Amino acid sequence: MNDYQQFIVNIKKKTGIDLAQYKEAQMKRRLTSLYEKRGFKSFQEFFQAMETDQNLFHEFLDRMTINVSEFYRNAKRWEVLEQRILPKLFERNRRLKVWSAACSTGEEPYTLAMILSKFMPLSQVSVLATDLDENAISRAKIGIYPERSLQEVPDEVKKKFFTKEGIYYKIDEQVKGAVTFKKHNLLADPFETNYDLIVCRNVLIYFTEEAKQSLYHKFNQALRPGGILFVGSTEQIFNPLSYGFETEDTFFYRKVE
Repeated sequence: MNDYQQFIVNIKKKTGIDLAQYKEAQMKRRLTSLYEKRGFKSFQEFFQAMETDQNLFHEFLDRMTINVSEFYRNAKRWEVLEQRILPKLFERNRRLKVWSAACSTGEEPYTLAMILSKFMPLSQVSVLATDLDENAISRAKIGIYPERSLQEVPDEVKKKFFTKEGIYYKIDEQVKGAVTFKKHNLLADPFETNYDLIVCRNVLIYFTEEAKQSLYHKFNQALRPGGILFVGSTEQIFNPLSYGFETEDTFFYRKVE
């Protein structure tokens, strides 16, 4: 067993995360640059240091889970969600069950909550947001973001839901109250069911084909008939029917009824 393979085994024991399900060349390169920057010479040395250094462990999780996020990322897709997808879902059910999977530092589920608030009072909005990285979830709960995270936020939304504090923006407490954060491993943990909408964007590209196919099936089973899966702009599903989906719009897939 080589240095990286042993590292995979150690990480799975420590965290339950299976690095073998991620594309090896990409992940290895990303983690090697991190441990070299921190002065380690091997994955073994790096792992031993992580055992005692919580900050280093969080840095590893950050690097591994690719926390690149912003509000209203690919804004045109969120417009489609608001104008075409949600009205149809609300016709079927006034209290939608919504899941933001692999939510990173919270920009996506908070965007969802703000959009849903156009259809109902924020006090009635409920979004489940999950991620593997507890550090990212902790930051999401704080709800303070740099300006670059708000580049695509419409001005009226920024005025309504954000307060400027120095060079950062703090999100409204009511929006925070509409989102429940939990730790969840997409590749290993069971999924709840009867969702009307699942949003999982810009994470599947990091998984192997086998892991991706398994997730499409699991997402399908987690949705109600007619429920929608919303994926990222590089994650088009080319054979949706084989997973029980029909294309509703670009990057939106409806569970076949």
